[in-house]
Amino acid sequence: MKEYIIEVKNLFKTYEGKRVVDDVSFFVKKGEIFGLLGPNGAGKTTIIKILTTLVKPDKGEVYINGFDLFKEPQKIKKIIGVVPQENNLDRDLTVYENLFIYGLLHKVKDLKRRIEEMLKFVELWERKDSLVSTLSGGMQRRLVIARAFLPDPSILFLDEPTVGLDPQIRRFIWEIIRKAKTKGKTILLTTHYIEEAENLCERVSIIHRGKLLAIGTPCELKERIGRFVVEHINGDGRLIQWICKTKEEAYQLMQEKKIPFSVRPINLEDVFINLTGRRIEE
Repeated sequence: MKEYIIEVKNLFKTYEGKRVVDDVSFFVKKGEIFGLLGPNGAGKTTIIKILTTLVKPDKGEVYINGFDLFKEPQKIKKIIGVVPQENNLDRDLTVYENLFIYGLLHKVKDLKRRIEEMLKFVELWERKDSLVSTLSGGMQRRLVIARAFLPDPSILFLDEPTVGLDPQIRRFIWEIIRKAKTKGKTILLTTHYIEEAENLCERVSIIHRGKLLAIGTPCELKERIGRFVVEHINGDGRLIQWICKTKEEAYQLMQEKKIPFSVRPINLEDVFINLTGRRIEE
């Protein structure tokens, strides 16, 4: 069995003279949740569009389930599902009608049963006859996910799946994604939410200005720079931080400086700051 279901090698893409994907290489293992973590404009969506055959790169190689993306795109389209950033549903149709038309276009077998299964999976079955325009943003997002799952793809591409949603709905969608993994799906998602990457992804690649800066499990990425962050707010209100390997080292540092401080575990945003000098959401 091939270990890597997605292989990306030396991918480049330029728009209007600006390189938005710059020599990107990574692989995704079968059955894992893999994340592209970075700020808006980092190149995440462009990578997703390339991998889902919507955009052609300037150069590079991509293999999905052993198929060459540029020579066998139709074979790849049959095994992938895509959740775009925007909720591109037909707002004048009902929840059920949106899935029914999508299912016909994709020749989904036993379509009525499959629609019922997917709407129950995202807890929208009771709203099947509601117009999409009457749904909340969170419900529409769940419907977009159900639509992507409808043909039962083995690989799912989720582009900022919880963007703009409140924390409660975001966690509900996390559970949908986790359940999809238990069904054997391979999931590649993009996000700029630190908590989302840490809670969902088995491995994360940090991307900034089109370049992949680091790849590893959340724990591996954090332990490369330390384990604890010491924070102090100085007289002008500016936050000052130090990264330490152990909690003992952190407390010793503060005892030497004799200033008020707090100590917390390191997170992926600290890793991003260490690599780029800026916060993800700046």
